[in-house]
Amino acid sequence: MTEPADGANPPPPIRTAWALVPAGEPRRDIARRLLRDLTGPDVRIWQVCPECGGPHGPVRLSTAGLRGAVAYAGTIAVAAVTDLPGSGFGIDAEAAVDSRRDAAGLRGVLGPGSEPSVRDWVRVEAALKATGRGLRIDPSTVVVSPDQDGSWTATVPGLPHPLLGWDLAGPPAVLLSAAILPGGRSIGALTGRAGRAAEPRHRSSG
Repeated sequence: MTEPADGANPPPPIRTAWALVPAGEPRRDIARRLLRDLTGPDVRIWQVCPECGGPHGPVRLSTAGLRGAVAYAGTIAVAAVTDLPGSGFGIDAEAAVDSRRDAAGLRGVLGPGSEPSVRDWVRVEAALKATGRGLRIDPSTVVVSPDQDGSWTATVPGLPHPLLGWDLAGPPAVLLSAAILPGGRSIGALTGRAGRAAEPRHRSSG
């Protein structure tokens, strides 16, 4: 069992799995296999883009109350599932060190004059994915506020409640964050269920 990143306490009921994407194999296929490992063979998995109808976008699972999400960091695919209540779930993963990204820097990506860390960006992207709209929402409008228990909240314009997020343990040298869109439930209702640990599962290959 790996400990949650950045001291999240208690760890949320989110199960994760990751794997290397072999050369020449579609990364979506690897992510689907990881989701299948986490959900079992009887759960149907699909993705439909709300904009173009293509086979990408938010993950949907056929089991009521279970939500899934996928992300990619270079050649690594990451999948996660949770039974936390809410109307949206998203994760994001980024390499802690990336020579091309680090040479360009992140200055200004969250608004003019901003100098976010990689962790800042991963949190914002996880929150935006949980809304189902991703980067169709301006990331500079998202306000992330750390909480004392190691979790964080993200306020997105137009949403009635902030999203609840966590920094999770992930693949080595990869930063991983997850967020839940509470829908009609309050943040307190979600945090009341976040008391049991879940063991991340990982594989070295697809």
